[in-house]
Amino acid sequence: MSYHRGSSSGHPQSHHTTWGLASAPPTMSSAPPSASPFSPSYHSSRPARNISEIIPRLYISDLAFAENPALLMSYRITHILSTMPDTIFRPPPSLLPVQPIRMQIRVDDLPFAELAEHLPHTTEFIRAALDSHPEARVLVHCAEGVSRSVSVVAAYLMAQFGYTPIEALAYIKGRRRVANPNFGFVKQLHEYARNALGRPIPDPVLPAFSP
Repeated sequence: MSYHRGSSSGHPQSHHTTWGLASAPPTMSSAPPSASPFSPSYHSSRPARNISEIIPRLYISDLAFAENPALLMSYRITHILSTMPDTIFRPPPSLLPVQPIRMQIRVDDLPFAELAEHLPHTTEFIRAALDSHPEARVLVHCAEGVSRSVSVVAAYLMAQFGYTPIEALAYIKGRRRVANPNFGFVKQLHEYARNALGRPIPDPVLPAFSP
């Protein structure tokens, strides 16, 4: 299935977008990603959060995968984008002979953490990496592969394929069931769409909850 945007309709102009990823659009696969049998979490009772291929050669993972030299080699990861403030373990050449090209943005997983200012740079990093060689493979990770990394990959899909923020996030969730960025990051994706991509879309609004 193509990962280009499936609809040619324009962006909504007069209605707020209701934020929710309970289900992906019908054209998107809702099957959860398969866990690698080499993952430390493969036999655990927790949902698989190790790695998911979102589009060909672009992956999202948790921190444990990103620090594991055997797994990085098995997936032939050539570029790593870390989206967390902590120091990331970088396996030495004795464990990982081919060292990935790296970028790190230091962002906490908090609704008011500044993410939007980084998105043009992370999008360019992903684009340049994928364009650098047909065998390049890009891994984007945070601590759990749920919020920060998902938001960064969503921004790339928005820039590259014309998705709205909600479409991009739903597309990712169809390939990574645990994807669930905090609402502040969702709002910043809308800001990114307007300010960096020039798309006049409104902010999302939280769905109403009954008391």
